[in-house]
Amino acid sequence: MAGPSDRALLDRLFGAIDSRSTDEFLACIAPEASFRFGSAPEVEGHDGIRTAVEGFFRSIAALSHRVDRAIADGETLVCEGEVTYTRRDGSEVTLPFANILDLADGLISRYRIYIDIAPLYGPS
Repeated sequence: MAGPSDRALLDRLFGAIDSRSTDEFLACIAPEASFRFGSAPEVEGHDGIRTAVEGFFRSIAALSHRVDRAIADGETLVCEGEVTYTRRDGSEVTLPFANILDLADGLISRYRIYIDIAPLYGPS
C-alpha cells in the first residue's frame, strides 16, 4: 500500500495534470527524468517532457483522473484508475490507465503511462 507521502505526490501530480499546468507537473519530475505516454516515443528531460505534455494538452479540452489504487515498493510507485477526457467537440471518453513511477529524492525520475489512447481520437 502507498504511504501518505506517496499519496501526497499522486495528489499533487494528478492535480497538476487535471488543471493542465505543465509547470506544476514538471515540479513533480526530476530535471533529467524520462517519460513515456502510452505507445508514444519516450522523451527525456524537462524540455522534452514539456513539449510532449503541452502538445497533448492542446489536443483535448479537459481531463480528470480518478486513482483507485496505489502500491509502493521501495522507490517505485504504481497506480491505476480511470481518466475521463473531454474532446474538443465536448464529448467525453473514460479510459483505464496504470502508471509506474520510479522515484529519486522525492521526485519522479522515470514515468511510464500504460493506456490505450486510441478511443480518445476515435469516433465519439
